[in-house]
Amino acid sequence: MKIIYLFLSIILSLHAHSFYDFKATSIEGNNISMSSYKDKVVLVVNTASECKFTPQYEGLQTLYIKHKDKGFVILGFPSNQFKEQEPGSNKEIHFFCTSTYKVDFPMFEKIDVNGDNAIPLYKYLKKEQKGFLWTKSIKWNFTKFLVDKKGRVIKRYSSLTKPKEIEKDIINLLKQDK
Repeated sequence: MKIIYLFLSIILSLHAHSFYDFKATSIEGNNISMSSYKDKVVLVVNTASECKFTPQYEGLQTLYIKHKDKGFVILGFPSNQFKEQEPGSNKEIHFFCTSTYKVDFPMFEKIDVNGDNAIPLYKYLKKEQKGFLWTKSIKWNFTKFLVDKKGRVIKRYSSLTKPKEIEKDIINLLKQDK
């Protein structure tokens, strides 16, 4: 069944025109359509619990609390692809995020963001907004993608970009009409 889902996801990603065309599995195991975030400004972040950038969870949660009632959401996607800095199970990751950083924005199951096993959503994000020197691959944990209310991937930020440095872009997108 998982192979069929993967095959269908790959086919969909080849024809996807919007962020809203994708699905992902929540950290609790639920299948979530990105269309459930329609008309919201979305920040997608690949995360890790044992990284020097892990304290960015605090800044991400601050942004989320400040702007969630205005139509903003953060989606966290744990990944263990960078020096195995996310070794825990989904349950352990969820506990860490909620107990250490009080994260209450949506978190998803641990995924690959690069390579053959990267989920279709991340293949799409990387195609829409390339990184340093126009490369597609994610270089490290806490790379961020900003998606507007129409499902367009507007900007990509490196791991070095602190959440508070993205706030101006978020506010500008929140002000835009749908």
